[in-house]
Amino acid sequence: MASVVVAKLYGFRSKLHIRSEGEDKLMSQKKYSLLYPDTNAQYRTLSDVTMHDLGMDQICKKLSAKEREQNYIQNVMARLYADPAVTQYRCDIFEDVLQQKKMRDDLMEILERISFLREYGSFNREYDESACVWDLLHRLDELNDYIKCVDALHTCLAASDIHSAGFLGLKAYVEKIYADNGFAELKKDISELKMDTSQLKSITVGINLNDRFEADGIGLISVNSKYFTKSGILGNFYDHIASKDRINEDTIWKKNFKFQPFDVNADAVISTPMQKVMDTAVMRSESRGGIVKLPEGDQAKDVTRYTDRIVNHMISHMVKRVREVLNKYVSITITDMTDLIPELLYYIKWAEYIQKLQEQGFTFAKASVYKAGENESDPYMMQARGIYNLKLAVFETEESGNIVPNDMDFDRNRRVYILTGANRGGKTTITQAVGQLFVLAQGGIYIPGKAFTFSPVTGIYTHFPADEDKTLDLGRLGEECKRFKAIYEEADSRSLLLMNESFSTTSFEEGYYIAKDSVRAILHKGMRTIYNTHMHKLAFDVEEMNEEQQKAEHTDGKAFSMIVHMKGTERSYQIEVAPPEGKSYASEIAQKYGVTYEMLVK
Repeated sequence: MASVVVAKLYGFRSKLHIRSEGEDKLMSQKKYSLLYPDTNAQYRTLSDVTMHDLGMDQICKKLSAKEREQNYIQNVMARLYADPAVTQYRCDIFEDVLQQKKMRDDLMEILERISFLREYGSFNREYDESACVWDLLHRLDELNDYIKCVDALHTCLAASDIHSAGFLGLKAYVEKIYADNGFAELKKDISELKMDTSQLKSITVGINLNDRFEADGIGLISVNSKYFTKSGILGNFYDHIASKDRINEDTIWKKNFKFQPFDVNADAVISTPMQKVMDTAVMRSESRGGIVKLPEGDQAKDVTRYTDRIVNHMISHMVKRVREVLNKYVSITITDMTDLIPELLYYIKWAEYIQKLQEQGFTFAKASVYKAGENESDPYMMQARGIYNLKLAVFETEESGNIVPNDMDFDRNRRVYILTGANRGGKTTITQAVGQLFVLAQGGIYIPGKAFTFSPVTGIYTHFPADEDKTLDLGRLGEECKRFKAIYEEADSRSLLLMNESFSTTSFEEGYYIAKDSVRAILHKGMRTIYNTHMHKLAFDVEEMNEEQQKAEHTDGKAFSMIVHMKGTERSYQIEVAPPEGKSYASEIAQKYGVTYEMLVK
């Protein structure tokens, strides 16, 4: 578990001295993560094609309006970890996030603060003699914000009813930072410095001019603990210059000048011959209270930088104190905290969206991980109950108003399903749904359905029809064959393969023989597979392929025929393990649309 590492600089030595053996040990530990209990876990990245075929790319876009967050969420989903421990770790964390709405809201508020540090911070930066006071004060504010974030996160986690190992670990991580003597000392040092530097409210400058009335030199007269107002130390300065156009004979302070805020919106602010002088000295703002902008091509461009050097010199004691404190904490690992931002956002965005769908009546459930090697568990296990395609809940489609939940199992015996049914009967929809289950569950997210118990897959591969422009060189069938071979060589027995009308773009005989050989090869490798197709003959031949495979390979895995039921001529979207009924589908659809011979010639 990572923690804050505080190092001190003693005297003029540049070598960092670790304050304690405990902190020395913590330096070698890994950074804390809410996505990976062990950052050395192996993963495979799902291809963009697979994410698109499953509809996950479009679903991820619904989670956030920010493209950067969409891309991060999709990238996390695409990294598939087969280790059951990673899946369980994530599922438990997501359950805490989903059930603790107040914690989500509090975390989002804290994340906005930390996000600013992440985007605009100057972490792990050494502040040497060249750093100006403004850089030092900026860094001082960053550390002060960091303290506030740790305080807020500590309070949030302490008040939340959390149960996951991930959040309990984060709570312990933050508590260790909070209780660490170095953190307490940091809070004290920063608090004292903030009190000192808050006294710096204004500076008084003097500007020398050359013959062309351009700034030739600038000197700092005083550093003040109060803001200038229209009354006070500069008595009649502005009125004296603007109204009388009088030039002093010497540089002795007369104490009869008056301070006037520069109003950029006033007409003819200064209409005297001193216009250019005042433009240079006051440095017009682009807008009221806006950022100072110096005239283009003017020597006064160096005024601010020169002011830095003079301020550093005149408040050398304060600058030295600030630099010492910042260098003392130069190695504080603020980035460990900021790196948690996208991980927390990943869970929070999913939780907010799923809660929204739940309020609309859609069913979601936490996945249960079936751990290989325990209690004679099955590495090919999948028991899905009441599942549906998440796209039906996310997008308005023809099927959205009639979501039919389905059950499906994989195990040592049931490895391959040849799915047949009527055109537009829901074959592709259920095929996508199974792929989504694994992506969501292994990402820790609740699945659309009533229950999902499974052994994680090492990879997900989709063999869906390719876009027309990708098949010009090889032809559609050639492209499909090449792509299937590449998938088959990369996949292993614990992979998931989803095939959608593969090899159906040629004649039936050619497509059937290629498809049959492909299924035989899939049985040989043993991967979980759904092959939805119009080639009903392929489903009729499953027994023959099973017998052949068992004689040759002596394996347990078999192929099964699965159908999508029809209620007369109406689609039911209900699947069942059963022999294909292809002959009746065609005649019923033909009668529904009036294209039988008798109906056409009548």
